[in-house]
Amino acid sequence: MSLDANVPSGPMSEKWSRHQFEMKLVNPANKRKFTVIVVGTGLAGASASASLSELGYKVKTFCFQDSPRRAHSIAAQGGINAAKGYQNDGDSVRRLFYDTIKGGDFRSREANVYRLAELSVNIIDQCVAQGVPFAREYSGLLDNRSFGGAQVSRTFYARGQTGQQLLLGAYSALMKEVTNKGVELYPRREMLDLVVINGKARGIICRNLLTGKLERHVADAVVLATGGYANVFYLSTNAKGCNVTASWRAHKRGAYFANPCYTQIHPTCIPVHGDYQSKLTLMSESLRNDGRIWVPKKKGDVRPPNEIPEEERDYYLERKYPAFGNLVPRDVASRNAKEVCDSGRGVGSTGMAVYLDFRDSIKRVGKAVIEEKYGNLFQMYDKIVDQNPYERPMMIFPAVHYAMGGLWVDYNLMSNLPGLHVLGEANFSDHGANRLGASALMQGLADGYFVIPYTIGHYLASTKLETVGAAHPEFAAAEAQAAEMTNKLLNIKGKRTVDDFHRELGLLLWNKCGMARNDKGLKEALRQIPAIREEFWENVTVTGGAETLNQNLERAGRVADFLEFAETLVYDALKRTESCGGHFREESQTPEGEALRDDKNFCHVAAWEFKGAGKKPTLHKEPLEFEEVHLAQRSYK
Repeated sequence: MSLDANVPSGPMSEKWSRHQFEMKLVNPANKRKFTVIVVGTGLAGASASASLSELGYKVKTFCFQDSPRRAHSIAAQGGINAAKGYQNDGDSVRRLFYDTIKGGDFRSREANVYRLAELSVNIIDQCVAQGVPFAREYSGLLDNRSFGGAQVSRTFYARGQTGQQLLLGAYSALMKEVTNKGVELYPRREMLDLVVINGKARGIICRNLLTGKLERHVADAVVLATGGYANVFYLSTNAKGCNVTASWRAHKRGAYFANPCYTQIHPTCIPVHGDYQSKLTLMSESLRNDGRIWVPKKKGDVRPPNEIPEEERDYYLERKYPAFGNLVPRDVASRNAKEVCDSGRGVGSTGMAVYLDFRDSIKRVGKAVIEEKYGNLFQMYDKIVDQNPYERPMMIFPAVHYAMGGLWVDYNLMSNLPGLHVLGEANFSDHGANRLGASALMQGLADGYFVIPYTIGHYLASTKLETVGAAHPEFAAAEAQAAEMTNKLLNIKGKRTVDDFHRELGLLLWNKCGMARNDKGLKEALRQIPAIREEFWENVTVTGGAETLNQNLERAGRVADFLEFAETLVYDALKRTESCGGHFREESQTPEGEALRDDKNFCHVAAWEFKGAGKKPTLHKEPLEFEEVHLAQRSYK
């Protein structure tokens, strides 16, 4: 199948406005005739549900949590980017566009990224109007701070709780529509399948997680806003419930999965401290504004950090990248942390950590200023590590954080499967091979508030949709398939727990397809993953029953999907024999150890088609063309 991105013609700065005018509209009276399903209630899902309902569509919104407020968007800390230019430091829509393209290592679609930068200025106004308590300067104007990959201050923030405050704003808009009966909210439901009728997405099968009952829900279009797949690595900064299931089940129904090997490693996380740790904790990238990252110059230096004199410290990011210093993009900071630790200069009990030191900032501006900026983050670190970061440097190390890959979508955020739209982290569209910090919140809200309300109307106005009911044979078949999988999991009665399999898979992926990848390791992973999956289906133990609350069963279904998805992730990493962004192939690097792209062979989106569990997927390519930004090897020096 040809992948048509449906990018509008015309100058880059006019594409979106021209497209808005050229798209077909649904008149207000007819909007009431259409039903849209939205799966997920994070920033993208909640904002889309509220916006579509306010336009007049009937919206059915689903989340597996007990409340939309528990969506993982709430965990975001440092901020949201917008090209407002409040600091008079040279920022603009074009500069945000350029920084995002460059930060993603020239592996994202130009038109989508320009639209994102263009819409960013509207997001802040929307959120302020909702009452989001962004930090303000003494004058009362909104404050900004810097983030990695930029030389300007464009990040709006609410201390270290930006995701929480933005989600509460979107949640308020959503619940207003629930109260007005424009949105039917279905909490504690997990999507188990996408129903496709005559080639179009027409509904979902979900499980009521409290009763175990399978439900059929019919719609004229389906929107997935279900987040990313980073928990395939087991240890990540994501909430434990985050999973790939909704995206993967849609993929198995025909939606292409794009760039799954693009997973982001966040450089500023609390290091792993035990073999049986269940998740990792993020420390906001905003800390790199005032914290300096260093390791001892000598190998094996185990002295307490405050006893190591200045001349024996290596501020390696400042040394290697003087133009950006500690604010290099996440992939660059992460690889350099791994490099110094692999060389024997890591710190802490494991040697797999580096210092993030606020000593100089506290001397310069005072403890009170640092506390005002980052107080809750310092408290969180103190509670987890039992060390006071005002008196002793934080210890940090990279960890799996975000998924740049996701279901393939065109400019209208619709997958190759008509009627299936994908928003936020669940799609691949805006971040290329590496997401800049503070851009996830920007994308989720842009997709939900300002893109999907237009593009879904165009789809509905352009498409002939036959009347379909829940009794349709395709709904019955999909429900029967979901029930069969549930019964199969419950009847294995093996000896190993679900988490045991997940931990084994995650460690394999981290070692063979983590911060650095090579041909030998990826091929070894492709040999081992099928064996783990085979044993899972023969020896997993899933206690409890199907007709009740059963979190063990929930996790089993998600891990079963991870065991299939992991193979596609590794196939993608093996096929892409270049280094770009967060995908670092050891065979493809400069003499200085920097990522070396291969634009001749890999300047494309890799979109994979499902061919069956355990079978090699089929690769489709969307060529990437760069008209506004010239391809160049990234440099942050």
